[in-house]
Amino acid sequence: MASIESIVRDSQPLKGPHVIEYPFRRSCGPILSEFFGALREGRIVGIRSKTAGVLVPPSEYDPVTAEALDEFVDVGPGGEVVSYSWVSKPRPLQRLDHPFAFALIKLDGADASMLHMVDVGGDESAIQVGMRVAPRWSAERKGHIADIEAFVAEADAVAAPPVLSGEDKPVRAIRTPLRLEYDFTAGREQTIFLRGLAHKMILGARRPGDDLVYVPPRGADPRTAEPTSEIVEVSDKGTVVTYSIVRVPSENIDLELPYVCINVLLDGSNLPFFHVLQKCELDEVRLGMRVQAQWVPDAELSASVTSIAFFAPIDEPDVPYEDFKEYC
Repeated sequence: MASIESIVRDSQPLKGPHVIEYPFRRSCGPILSEFFGALREGRIVGIRSKTAGVLVPPSEYDPVTAEALDEFVDVGPGGEVVSYSWVSKPRPLQRLDHPFAFALIKLDGADASMLHMVDVGGDESAIQVGMRVAPRWSAERKGHIADIEAFVAEADAVAAPPVLSGEDKPVRAIRTPLRLEYDFTAGREQTIFLRGLAHKMILGARRPGDDLVYVPPRGADPRTAEPTSEIVEVSDKGTVVTYSIVRVPSENIDLELPYVCINVLLDGSNLPFFHVLQKCELDEVRLGMRVQAQWVPDAELSASVTSIAFFAPIDEPDVPYEDFKEYC
């Protein structure tokens, strides 16, 4: 069994890749609905503003006067590259699998530039400021910015294919996949906390001489900014101080819907800890109920919060609300 001292000594910060990915759905409103509907038809529209000329994509309001706008104008489809940034390594969700440019394109008849991709076959030397470009349209258009696959040299552009029959309803909402990849460095205190989990230990920290323990450790007391240099172990038992019933799936949480997320105030801690609750009927979840961490098998333990599979109720009396209300 590891000791707190040995875990602290082995505190080289942990680092690992993280990915946040989900489909983002947003409503369009009448102005963007018109814009996306035109893209589905193989057209590009802007909107006329008294102060800024023709804006593409269209804005709902004048950027200077805040006056509502409603005069649509067909623009392009050709235009001129105003500026660009070369992408040498496309990311997984980007629609081109070879190098391309993100460019600001001033379409004919527009006074503002539109951001989109320019495909020059991966040849960076083939793009330049002032280059004439036009859309390469998607064969199946659904009322989305991706209805333009990319802009290409104007000489290589072709007319938009006919829109599919029946696709004439207003575009009320669009769905866009989002993906963020980054390396996360835990830092010294969080590394100590994560390494403790690999040994079935929940570690917090406090200022020397103080009683308030923060789990996970923060490195500094949020009240005084003094270092929380004293590492202490807290119990894997605690009290539910808030909870939420989750009915929307998440790809990184493989639990049957609906399930419950809880903030549990661990015994010996002064900061609620977030996790999931299992082995409890929805109508039995309540504030003040006593729960305990259920650890994964020893062979599956790792420096990760997944070392705790979930929290489950235990046969102990509920804690009175007065004793934990400041944590709600």
